[in-house]
Amino acid sequence: MRTDEAVRRGLALFALIATLAGSAGIAAAADPRETMQQTIDQVLAVLNDPARDHEQRLAAIEEIAYARFDMRTMSRLVLGRDWKRFSDEQKEEYLAAFKLYLANNYGDRINRYDQQSVEIIGVRDEPRGDKTVKTKIVGGEFDDARVDYRMRNKSGAWLVIDVVIEGISTVSNFRDQFREVLSRGGPDHLLEKLHEKNARGVVKDA
Repeated sequence: MRTDEAVRRGLALFALIATLAGSAGIAAAADPRETMQQTIDQVLAVLNDPARDHEQRLAAIEEIAYARFDMRTMSRLVLGRDWKRFSDEQKEEYLAAFKLYLANNYGDRINRYDQQSVEIIGVRDEPRGDKTVKTKIVGGEFDDARVDYRMRNKSGAWLVIDVVIEGISTVSNFRDQFREVLSRGGPDHLLEKLHEKNARGVVKDA
């Protein structure tokens, strides 16, 4: 059963989650484990670089994450059956808003990084040829926390389509939140709420 504490831990880990799924500037690896290991090495190098301030770290991490997340698939999975309720124009607006929403959720948590590392502990086969790369956090406040990355092969590149934090799927968690909003006002209402939250996030970080 999901608890507020589990969700809190999940959100606090989102900075590390989002970053460790990216691979900007790295050649696509045929193996999902290799892809994730390359990515971990690159992201930790950014986080451990004393020459970068918060904004520089955030910009570099966003670039990495956006390169390795399959944002369209992830966004669509979050909506589930409600995806069909959106017009083509609304879908594109939603994709852009959801991408920024994720960035705002983890952006202010980058500074909580405290020399943690990440250990890959296994790879699990999933339906549709997907793979789940299983990892755990080593050190810091969330030592031994388990974070699993579900990955799908797109034209030879392994891209992340979901992140499961200590048993809680990021896709399912957002789907529950968005479904409640959609039930009260449909696609326009969800877009309005996302834009409102993003605007507060930008103001807060400014």
